[in-house]
Amino acid sequence: MAIHLWDYAPDALEVSMSELLVATAEGADDLIDQNVKEVLHGLREHLKMDVIFVSEIRNGQRTFKHVDHSADKALIATGGGSSLEQSFCQCVLDGRLPPLVHDAAQHTESAKLPATPFRGGAHLSTPIILADGQIYGTLCCFSTEPDPTLRETDLQKLAVVAKHTAKRIDVRRESERDAELENWKLQPLDEKKQGWQFPTKKGN
Repeated sequence: MAIHLWDYAPDALEVSMSELLVATAEGADDLIDQNVKEVLHGLREHLKMDVIFVSEIRNGQRTFKHVDHSADKALIATGGGSSLEQSFCQCVLDGRLPPLVHDAAQHTESAKLPATPFRGGAHLSTPIILADGQIYGTLCCFSTEPDPTLRETDLQKLAVVAKHTAKRIDVRRESERDAELENWKLQPLDEKKQGWQFPTKKGN
């Protein structure tokens, strides 16, 4: 599926993303489904960044739920992760690092950035906020080289994609919750009495 969204201003991109992801919602099985992955790939290429990823934050750790990278920049991988405290994501979430960075090297001392095994250059980050207000994780993209051409509208486009990624995660989690409830209804009464709790929405 070719994605031709990125010449739109953020407001128009919001409408186009809504139409695209609603139209392709049926049959989506993964939290980060194929349509979202293709959108992320298109956005990374549009921004000319090396890596884009969706991370989940849980119990002080971040896990890379999906990573898309250029052919020669396999710097992180889907399924990998690290301590949240040792990440640029945490620096952005707690305000030490702005969400749009042209050159991370200029913030190393002031933001107390963690050491990385590769050079930190341009960096964009935005939280993925679910319908109940919980922060699922972050949507970030970065390059090993600085990029002075990044603009606020680029960050706004990242935020639009993060918003719609959150919607897909909400839908999938609600579907899982409904499936758990239906499974419970089919259980014999004596099994229902053995301490089973009504399924609740998953949190971090």
